[in-house]
Amino acid sequence: MTTTIRDEAVSADAAPVSLPRRAGHFVQHFFEMCVPMCIGFALGDLLYFWLAGLAGYSEPFSELPVLSTTLVTVFMTAPMAAWMRYRRMPRGAIIEMSATMPVVAAVLLALGWIGALPMDSLALLEHGLMMPAMLVPMLARRDLYTGASQMQARRSAPTPG
Repeated sequence: MTTTIRDEAVSADAAPVSLPRRAGHFVQHFFEMCVPMCIGFALGDLLYFWLAGLAGYSEPFSELPVLSTTLVTVFMTAPMAAWMRYRRMPRGAIIEMSATMPVVAAVLLALGWIGALPMDSLALLEHGLMMPAMLVPMLARRDLYTGASQMQARRSAPTPG
């Protein structure tokens, strides 16, 4: 019995997907999520800085740290979640990944409020920590993000006869 996986013929009893291929799928998925996040924060920051300037704030990240950190979370999370939805990722995975972002923001805000971090650096720290934070749910669901679960499901699916 043979099934087709993206133009590859694979027998039903084929060996598991190779580690380099799974790692490549993981890295590809990571960067596919980073791109919409970067676009979201770039466009969101432009709009935010423009609107803040109109309201009289020349340095909104420093002058409005809580609002800035909150908006960075939204600007980065919404496009990433939309991309995951477009890619037909499971709803649970989208929720987990999206929940990671506000957790990062909450930790940064808490550290700012207790004086462990300067409040004026929180939004910039969040920009830098969001993408590495995505690795936590990705590593927790390695089979999903390495493509192993999809490959296994395709292998075990009955072939049309």
